[in-house]
Amino acid sequence: MRIAVTGAFGYSGRYIARRLLDAGHNVVTLTDSPDRENPFGDRVRAFPFDFDQPSRLAASLRGADALINTYWVRFDHRLFTHRAAVENTKVMFRAAKEAGIRRIVHVSITNPDINSALPYFRGKAALEAALASLGLSYCILRPAVLFGKEDVLINNIAWSLRHLPVFGVFGSGDYKLQPIHVEDLASAAAKKALGGPNEIIDAIGPETFTYRGLVDTVRRALGLTRLVIGVPPGVGYWSCRLVGMLVGDIVVTREEIQGLMEGRLCVDAPPLGATKLSEWVRLHRDTLGRRYTSELARRVDRVSSYRSN
Repeated sequence: MRIAVTGAFGYSGRYIARRLLDAGHNVVTLTDSPDRENPFGDRVRAFPFDFDQPSRLAASLRGADALINTYWVRFDHRLFTHRAAVENTKVMFRAAKEAGIRRIVHVSITNPDINSALPYFRGKAALEAALASLGLSYCILRPAVLFGKEDVLINNIAWSLRHLPVFGVFGSGDYKLQPIHVEDLASAAAKKALGGPNEIIDAIGPETFTYRGLVDTVRRALGLTRLVIGVPPGVGYWSCRLVGMLVGDIVVTREEIQGLMEGRLCVDAPPLGATKLSEWVRLHRDTLGRRYTSELARRVDRVSSYRSN
C-alpha cells in the first residue's frame, strides 16, 4: 500500500513510518519541516503541509491508500495555536477525501471533550467529530502519554530529578496516567491503516500510575534520593515557569496541569501496548534525563533532527 504519514521526520510519525517501511509499504510524509534531515533517505518523499493551498495538499496525497495523522500542537503559542491546528487538520481531512484516500488513522487523546474548557481536549473532540462525519473509513487512537527515546515528559521528569534539589508534584499527585510506548502506538497505527471497521481505541500502556507514583518510579530507577513533595498547583506552575526561563522552554501550562489533575490521562480500558514504562526506564537509566528536551525548540527549529535521550 501507499500510505501518507504526517511528521515522519519528528517523533511518533518517524516510528510509524519505519514500521510501514519495514512491512514493505510505500510511504510519503507531510511535514512542517521539509529541510530537516530525512532519516529514511529516498525511501520517503516529503511534501509540505500546504494548509493554505488545499488543492496542492490534495495533490500531495493523491495516490495514497491511507493517511495516518499525528499532526497537533501541545500548547498555544504566538507561532501556533490549538485553534489553527484544528482548522488545519480539517483542511487536511477534506484534502485526503478529495485525493481519494480510503482510510484515515487519527491520533487523538484520552477523554476528549467538546465541552471542555481546555483547548487541547476540546480541539481533539472537534477533530474526532469532523473525521466521523467525513464519510471515509477511520480509526481513532487515543493515547494518554507517549514515552520513548525522543520523548519530552518522562525525560524531563528525569532531568528535573537529576538537577533540582526537590521535585514538586501538583497537589496530592494522586491523579492517574497510563503511558504507552511510542513503538506500541506505531505498531497499532500501521496495522489499523491497512483497513478495518470504523473504531475508536484507547491507546494506553499496561501500567497505570499516579503522577506521584510515576515520579517515584523514575526516581528509584535512576538511583536518586531526591525529595518528592506535593505543592499547590499555582506554586508548581510558577516554579515550572522559572525553570522554563532557564532552559528556554514552556515546561508546562496551566491547562496541562488542569487536564492532568482532572484525570483526563486515564481511562477504564484494556491496554493496547505491552511495553512497561517501569522496565523501560530501568533499561535507559544511564541516559534518561541527562539533557533537557525542549518542546519549544523543536517547534521553532525546523532543521535539526530530533535527538534521542
